[in-house]
Amino acid sequence: MSFYINNSNPNKPGIINSSALNSICEKVLIEVNKVFDACMIREENNPYVLTVSNFNPENPTFPLHFITIDSIPNQPATIVSANIERLEKKPNFANVTVNFSIPLQVNYTDANGVPGIASSTLEVTKTVVLFVPQDSLSPLQVSAFAFFSSQIGTFTDDNTLSVTGCLQVIIKIVSLVDLLIPSFGYPCLPPCHELSENANSCPTFINQPIYPGTRQI
Repeated sequence: MSFYINNSNPNKPGIINSSALNSICEKVLIEVNKVFDACMIREENNPYVLTVSNFNPENPTFPLHFITIDSIPNQPATIVSANIERLEKKPNFANVTVNFSIPLQVNYTDANGVPGIASSTLEVTKTVVLFVPQDSLSPLQVSAFAFFSSQIGTFTDDNTLSVTGCLQVIIKIVSLVDLLIPSFGYPCLPPCHELSENANSCPTFINQPIYPGTRQI
């Protein structure tokens, strides 16, 4: 089983109702990145001219036929720079400018119909207005993500690609803080739902609690 498979234990994650609030058992101090403000930008059909390199397989037969270009899942966009410029008339708000470098994978076929992939990078600058708390000992940071995808494009020469696609940007103002929150306590971890049963050869530590106990004062 899991938290959500054949698990009737009430001490599990999930939707709560008003009666569940009676099960709150303690106030927990946790260290988290608190989000003070955030916004999302989605732009479609914007044209971009990109440089393409690192062809795989090497030495394709030109001209190339474009198929798709997408952000690389395990290579997130990099924040090259971020700047917070407070608004004079609204000091708790600021122009937040973020420069991104988004690694991309290009899918194509060459003149002989051989499929291949290549690399490219999209450089983007975005400025938004966000709520920014006044300075404190816990420094504020800009957290941002960017994604790009396109199925419309043309190779204008061997190493240059003109694409029209969808750009999505998320920008946040965050700070690492200690936050006191109500808690239902530790979850009850159920056994995993496995395809086959394994022989029980667990060492003695299996009887130890998973989490440390809460100190009673």
